[in-house]
Amino acid sequence: MNADVPPVVEQIYDDVLRRNPGEVEFHQAVREVLESLAVVLTRHSEYTEMKTVERICEPERQIIFRVPWQDDRGEVHINRGFRVEFNSALGPYKGGLRFHPSVNLSIIKFLGFEQVFKNALTGMPIGGGKGGSDFDPKGRSDAEIMRFCQSFMTELYRHLGEYTDVPAGDIGVGSREIGYLFGQYKRITNRYESGVLTGKGLGWGGSLVRTEATGYGAAFFADEMLQARGESFDGQRVVISGSGNVAVYGVEKVHQLGGTAVACSDSSGYVVDEKGIDLDVLKQVKEVERGRIGDYADRVASATFVEGGSIWDVPCDLAIPSATQNELDGDAATTLARNGCRYVVEGANMPSTPDAVRVFREAGIAFAPGKAANAGGVATSALEMQQNASRDRWTFEHTEARLEEVMRGIHARCHETAEEYGSPGDLVLGANVAGFLQVAEAVHALGLV
Repeated sequence: MNADVPPVVEQIYDDVLRRNPGEVEFHQAVREVLESLAVVLTRHSEYTEMKTVERICEPERQIIFRVPWQDDRGEVHINRGFRVEFNSALGPYKGGLRFHPSVNLSIIKFLGFEQVFKNALTGMPIGGGKGGSDFDPKGRSDAEIMRFCQSFMTELYRHLGEYTDVPAGDIGVGSREIGYLFGQYKRITNRYESGVLTGKGLGWGGSLVRTEATGYGAAFFADEMLQARGESFDGQRVVISGSGNVAVYGVEKVHQLGGTAVACSDSSGYVVDEKGIDLDVLKQVKEVERGRIGDYADRVASATFVEGGSIWDVPCDLAIPSATQNELDGDAATTLARNGCRYVVEGANMPSTPDAVRVFREAGIAFAPGKAANAGGVATSALEMQQNASRDRWTFEHTEARLEEVMRGIHARCHETAEEYGSPGDLVLGANVAGFLQVAEAVHALGLV
């Protein structure tokens, strides 16, 4: 940890390492938060006395279970399911389900830990959790995915409820998977409890703007960062990694706000379009055809496809990493800085490594951590919960206005907290401290539980 971190913080981190051996992603997430909290513990001795940080670092509940299912050929498969219910001091656990071969307990705990602070920053009454499985939906038929989802929910349902734990989607879990999961939950419980899952289809309880929410939210947050430095999106050259919902709708909102998104990517490589990414073509390739990003370059004369390589080699004013954790390392950060990048806004969960964040700081690049900048998805999930609870449905415009209000409010909260705690402009410290204080106050109010 940093040399100026006090012994009490070092001890907390050492205990986390000891109690959670081998969980490197979780260690990374905890360390990043703890390094910001030194100044808080110096001012508020009660958090040390009541071991508030230790309590927040320890999940309230960790659920691991077997998920057996059969493929279309009749072959039996066994996957592992997870749900980490991290903290419910502010409300029911809220956080997505991820289906991807890389999923393990460490990744789910890192995501759940981040979710606690992210959800607190929204100002909404939701706690933090995360879940998923090492199941890979790629190449599987709808019938296979349905059988897997039904088996997964057959165990998980007993831990869920609109006042207990409300999952959503994440990587590998879209409206199709949410539909199968909700159908099985409804069948087992005999209740149409629409508030138990978010990310549902529009015809059966879903919210408008949910698909666009994380990408839109990151762009709104970036707009606030620009304004804080007396700038706007006008004339800004933007690079966005990934080509899922976050990237696609990040491109859309960046263009609406006056910027030009010139590059996006997938696991096969990246495309650069100097005229600005053509959103209609991108949506056709990725959302309708579920093709590869290279197909975009085949249809747009101004675009170039680079197989493999690093999208961070593309010069830009503002970068929005939106693919997955630790995708942007120290070398990529150095390249961004050398090429004149001035802003980095995380659209994914912890996509920048600690080395990358250090480079950003040293280069004077304004940096927004994912727990603040990509909170638009969970914010709109909470808005979906509100609509479900009131048996209502809001317009796209109303929901987007609420999302924008939340995201601009998060920036203000992080910005003001950073100033209050002696680090003006440090949005990492601002986000960590503001989120922690919100949760810590509730933790104390509820007693030693």
